[in-house]
Amino acid sequence: MATMTREGVRIERDFLGEAEVPIDAYYGLETLRGVENFPISGLTIHPALIRGLGRVKKAAALANRVTGYLDPRIADAIGQAAGDVIAGNLNGQFIVDPIQGGAGASINANANEVIANRALEILGHARGRYDVVSPTSHVNRAQSETDAFPTAVRVAALELGQALLRELHQLHDAFAEKEREFDGLIKIGRANLQDAEPIRLGQEFGAYRRVVGRDFERIRQASKPLHEVNLGATTVGTGLNADPDYIETAVTFLADVTGFPMRAAEDLVDATQNTDWYTEVSGSLKVCATNLSKVVNDLRLMASGPRCGLAEIALPTRQPASPAAAGAVSPGMAEVVNQVAFQVIGNDQTICLASEAGQLERNAMQPVMAFNLLQSIGIMANALAVFRKFLVDGIKANAEHMRAGVEGSAGLVAVIRPHVGHALSARIAREARATGRTVRELALREGALSREQLDVVLDTFEMTRPGIAGGGVMRPRSLWWEEPEVDGAI
Repeated sequence: MATMTREGVRIERDFLGEAEVPIDAYYGLETLRGVENFPISGLTIHPALIRGLGRVKKAAALANRVTGYLDPRIADAIGQAAGDVIAGNLNGQFIVDPIQGGAGASINANANEVIANRALEILGHARGRYDVVSPTSHVNRAQSETDAFPTAVRVAALELGQALLRELHQLHDAFAEKEREFDGLIKIGRANLQDAEPIRLGQEFGAYRRVVGRDFERIRQASKPLHEVNLGATTVGTGLNADPDYIETAVTFLADVTGFPMRAAEDLVDATQNTDWYTEVSGSLKVCATNLSKVVNDLRLMASGPRCGLAEIALPTRQPASPAAAGAVSPGMAEVVNQVAFQVIGNDQTICLASEAGQLERNAMQPVMAFNLLQSIGIMANALAVFRKFLVDGIKANAEHMRAGVEGSAGLVAVIRPHVGHALSARIAREARATGRTVRELALREGALSREQLDVVLDTFEMTRPGIAGGGVMRPRSLWWEEPEVDGAI
């Protein structure tokens, strides 16, 4: 029992000693020890993890009530208090650092104390009356940080993952809309950043749509193991002090409380020892981040200029560039996606190292894994939202500029090569690059093809489809690929 020593302070004691706790605090002594021991990042616990802890504690209290291990009145108060945690009403009482030793013990203790003291208040008792509602004997009954904490992380990851998947789906649809809008616009494709054959701008956006679709499915599949929890495994995974009926009932209540199809792990020791679910989800996020970074790099290149770059597309104006570049538009919405991608890739490396560092029956590195995983999911969802709303939806194509680029490109020589042979096409390409004259003009001068034939072969839309441009009307030159190479051939 806590006793008052002076106004505004209560004394809480454990076997290590005692400490003064603010009288109006819902946290207690063990939380203060965690704050003192781990002043690491200066950051707070992710709100989704706080909600996850509330859901786990509520499910456990309901299960202990049903199985007869908690007085119904106390269990109901704990459940109500946990509901306040889930609602975010007590976020300010979670004060321990998210990065800490002890496999999440301080985070778990913080949750236990906040819920216990709120339950005491609900029952009409002063905070700190742990003889009535105990953080350990009641709130944490049949649990350990080894099972309660990772279960809460899974619940938080599933919740955040829903938002991430929604954003990915909406980005997929946004790219699909641009794919349709830009389907008739021809530009020069590039290989190794050099002019190559023509391509439709819509085809490029179609490729972005498809890679985002694969990322959506990859993350969705990787998230499925999150539904399997080790709640009831207690300290080393054997389930000591957790009645089998409690374990089954707690997981059932957890599914009800979360709305996710949670299930108990087939092997609690395996589920307690191993943390490959962290690395699997994080790995799928890393792949997605890598793909998104490549996409925004493409968009930044295509929007470069507006006069001295590619200038094939125009990005929405969201903010000016630096004062030194007066009148320029900053591609900040693309750049932030790059930066988020770098953070997610770095977080994945941390998660992999921490997962490998577990020993025997418990991985003590789970707090840093949880911190990085939840951060990755959250910042990716946020970045996807601003990327779609503030950039992709507002992209405009510079159709005339792209058309001029196609007509003036030496890359068109690849289109006439099946009809005029390798040697002549190589000579035309060299002269086009050296003089700036068009492939059409030089092919006419050489008498390689007539004007009518060139109109057929240089149909820009047909160039962007499989097959030989003009092949349906003209017979390609026989065995052109067997002609001897010439110096400078392409």
